Amino acid sequence: MPRPTSAGLPVQLRRSLLALGCALLAVSSSNASAESLAASKMPDSALYIGFGASANSVDFNDQDIQATGISDTYDTTSGALLASGSAGGPAVDLSMDSQSSLSPALQLGYFQHFDNSQWLWGAKFSYTYLSTSSTTKNFLIPQYGAFGTTAFTGNAVVHSFETEIKHQISLVPYIGHSFANGFVYAGAGPTLSQINTEIDGLIGFADINGTRTDISVQPTNFSSSQWSHGGIGTLGGTYFLDSSWFLDFSYNYAVTENRTARYSEPFTNPTPTKTYTGTLIGSTSGSVTTQSVALSINKAF
Repeated sequence: MPRPTSAGLPVQLRRSLLALGCALLAVSSSNASAESLAASKMPDSALYIGFGASANSVDFNDQDIQATGISDTYDTTSGALLASGSAGGPAVDLSMDSQSSLSPALQLGYFQHFDNSQWLWGAKFSYTYLSTSSTTKNFLIPQYGAFGTTAFTGNAVVHSFETEIKHQISLVPYIGHSFANGFVYAGAGPTLSQINTEIDGLIGFADINGTRTDISVQPTNFSSSQWSHGGIGTLGGTYFLDSSWFLDFSYNYAVTENRTARYSEPFTNPTPTKTYTGTLIGSTSGSVTTQSVALSINKAF
């Protein structure tokens, strides 16, 4: 007698056999993933802390610098107000040099596998002491204004301008995939960076009726320190030396927001016949781009 084929089986029995086969396949797949994770040196989840160093390339992009002068002129003998004036002009767009540096770095993070999977999620909080700066020396900021009813042109002379990125903090959620002894990951998140700027030796000059006049006389210095928000993208990989210690290697690309710093400083310039008093007002704005390659040793708990 010929054996019955699957086509001759009752419909309900065929459905039951199909469901049983799918269930066995799922269990087999889960067991394979579980065995793969069990054979790995890395834990299923861990909180970790690490320290290391990063090699950085910092681009200070174009920095805009603007200066305005407001002044009153008095008769030195009588103290009578002779005239009032002001001058300002378009911002100067400075192309700052890129800089390279090596920096210490710290990180605190956590990762966890999805159930019965080699995929994982995590996040890490990182701190880098960048302390990298760029300086441009001896340049002019154009000035246009009026002294009383007399129009004039002039320049604000700047001895040097420096911008620095000091500290950078980031929080990066990530998704990864594990292998025998580590995992690769990609993520993105926010940053907070301390940006310092310094203008040294600014002096305001005016050309009034063909005569070049030093209005503010004494070089004026300005400085500012601000925390700027930004964003970072990260690609990385880990290698577990054992279940507690691992190496973390990453490439990071971070950009700060374009932030404006404002300055104001009074001045007094007495001469035998006239005394100039007023205020020098300025601003700088720009962003900073940082690319880094980081390596750290981490302890998993």
